[in-house]
Amino acid sequence: MKTILVACGLAILAAISAPAFAAMPKIRHVFVIVLENQSFNVTFGKNTPAPYLGQTLPAKGALLNQYYGVGHFSLDNYIAMISGQPPNEDTQRDCYDYNEFVLRSPALDPEGRALGHGCIYPSFVKTLPDQLEAKGFMWRAYMEDMGNIPTREPRTCGHAAIGTKEALERAVPGDQYAAKHDPFVYFHSIIDDQTRCDAHVVALDHLTADLADISKSPNYIYIVPNLCNDGHDHPCIDGSAGGLASADAFLRRWVPKILNSPAFKRDGLLIVTFDEADSADPAEDSQACCGEESMPGAPFPAGSNGPGGGRIGTVLLSPFIKPGTVSDRPYNHYSMLRSVEDLFGLNHLAGARGAKVRSFGSDVFGSSSKRASQLH
Repeated sequence: MKTILVACGLAILAAISAPAFAAMPKIRHVFVIVLENQSFNVTFGKNTPAPYLGQTLPAKGALLNQYYGVGHFSLDNYIAMISGQPPNEDTQRDCYDYNEFVLRSPALDPEGRALGHGCIYPSFVKTLPDQLEAKGFMWRAYMEDMGNIPTREPRTCGHAAIGTKEALERAVPGDQYAAKHDPFVYFHSIIDDQTRCDAHVVALDHLTADLADISKSPNYIYIVPNLCNDGHDHPCIDGSAGGLASADAFLRRWVPKILNSPAFKRDGLLIVTFDEADSADPAEDSQACCGEESMPGAPFPAGSNGPGGGRIGTVLLSPFIKPGTVSDRPYNHYSMLRSVEDLFGLNHLAGARGAKVRSFGSDVFGSSSKRASQLH
């Protein structure tokens, strides 16, 4: 009897201490598309100027209607998505100078954060790509227009010279790539190995071939449209409308390619999100969730009038998600990072460790989905 009780106790203990990813679907290909500067009520409202994103895609998957950015302007949100590092006074200004991160402490704090300010994080600050590679998973980032003008930036791993003004902030005729929307080039752990960076941070036109062959489809795919097609500019330098209309057109062109790819059909998850909100109400524009706090020593909050980047909403599509799912649980960019880490069995980085940060759960991956049950 004593042996049985001990065995039962150990089983209960194991169940309690089991990592969160143990209960998540067996997703092995995650696709992320990041758009720009729109509030939830505009994107997903009744009169949305982006009906494909605001209506068609939620009907095919799940709408997270309490999803928030973590700061303003752009770069701090992108960095949070792939590293969990919080906004600092330079990333909150999109790093107009491509400069080194200045540390206040030689090591990460107990929460895994690099304390200080600056743009290019030291090599000991790890990213989701570093974690994935360490576990044998593949990743690739696809940047639209990068390298269109080779004298402006190369076709791979495009960024300014360290210590110079960032010349890749705004669109120019024929090239609408912006480094501030490419978080991978702000980490020494990635850019210090030129061959590695060149292989992983590439122009968008590589994506079609990679989607066609499941053996070439990375486990983590991060897609950034150009400054027009992500909705940032309106009107655009090429005469296009920009804003949500151009973002919607980009999704109509690329989302079907992703959904029809062998990798997505087998075990995929597509996440379509924004960096931050853009509301006329400063208080609404800086709303946050999930216990977000400003980084210790930061001179002002991450948002323009509060701790966060406002309510943006996010859409998820997967064979494991019941079409038409709506979740009211609060999430933010740290939640997305934590969810991806859990799917691949990785430790949580910095902000993803937060006590109130949750991974996407049963509210998203409901067991009632017929398609999901067929894939288990």
